[in-house]
Amino acid sequence: MSEFNLQNLVRANVQKLQPYSSARDEYKASGTEMIFLDANENPYENGMNRYPDPQQRDLKSALAKLKNVKEEQILFGNGSDEVLDLIFRAFCEPGVDNVITLPPTYGMYKVLTGINNIENREVLLTEEFQLDIKSILKLVDEQTKLLFICSPNNPTGNAFDARAIKTILENFNGIVVIDEAYIDFSSYETWIGFVDLYPNLIVTQTLSKAYGMAGIRLGICYASAAIISVLNKIKPPYNVNELTQQKALERVLAVDEVFDEVESILEERNRLMIALQEIKFIKEIFPTDANFVLVKVDDANERYQELIEKGIVIRNRTTQPLCENTLRFTIGTSVENKKLVEALKFLNKEI
Repeated sequence: MSEFNLQNLVRANVQKLQPYSSARDEYKASGTEMIFLDANENPYENGMNRYPDPQQRDLKSALAKLKNVKEEQILFGNGSDEVLDLIFRAFCEPGVDNVITLPPTYGMYKVLTGINNIENREVLLTEEFQLDIKSILKLVDEQTKLLFICSPNNPTGNAFDARAIKTILENFNGIVVIDEAYIDFSSYETWIGFVDLYPNLIVTQTLSKAYGMAGIRLGICYASAAIISVLNKIKPPYNVNELTQQKALERVLAVDEVFDEVESILEERNRLMIALQEIKFIKEIFPTDANFVLVKVDDANERYQELIEKGIVIRNRTTQPLCENTLRFTIGTSVENKKLVEALKFLNKEI
């Protein structure tokens, strides 16, 4: 990779920005019993009357140990979508810059380009759902600031070849955002360990999937301390509430329980994929590194509606590029998966 200069990517107004300093930024609790009259809070204790730690220090400390990174390499958001939006607002000049996305992929990238008035340059995956490196690099120009890679990919389920991702990291002078929402279900190595090696790398993860915390909305960003410092300048001061911090910390500290649940999901995934082979209207079962499986069927719209009528909600992905007549099944509990298989077998008999 040629010389990477982060400051050349940061928007001029963000470089000049003096971030808002909240009361809890200016005074950090030391463990000493103090009287807090600084933040105009309601003084009557109910467990939630005080502002949360704007830097989420306890949670960062626990996660840094778990992921073997420094605390200054972590940023939290109100879900991964806020993290992604912060990345856009830090590095992309509205009406000027562009980003590259790789459909079929997570739809929020495209939504955020519209919200932030950024050109979205799309490069389709190959027919095998892999990265088209030559086409990707061909689209890059001086105004290309971000490139989004979802691996394992949603909705296809597969992780991308590490060699292909390295080629992009080493030949693109913008920032590569690797979205690892489903990495805990994959046999592939996380890219978190490479943020020191590649200064243009951002890795996003979430507690919504493997950690079962979708309801608390906690997204995570791992990157160099320099990138995290830029994002901290523009994040809202109290973007992660106290309840979210508490529940997230409990779950991170119970990581053995999380690993057990992931193992159960993987076992169920294998059972489901074997059972799906017996369904005649399923034409192809795509390899998956996620907690879902994408299948190609004879008529996705019809099969989707038939399952709805049997009380089973899946995702119809037939409108997505390269995904004609595909359905996506999230891996449920053993009971839920059995009901899905039973419904599919019933429909299979009607052929």
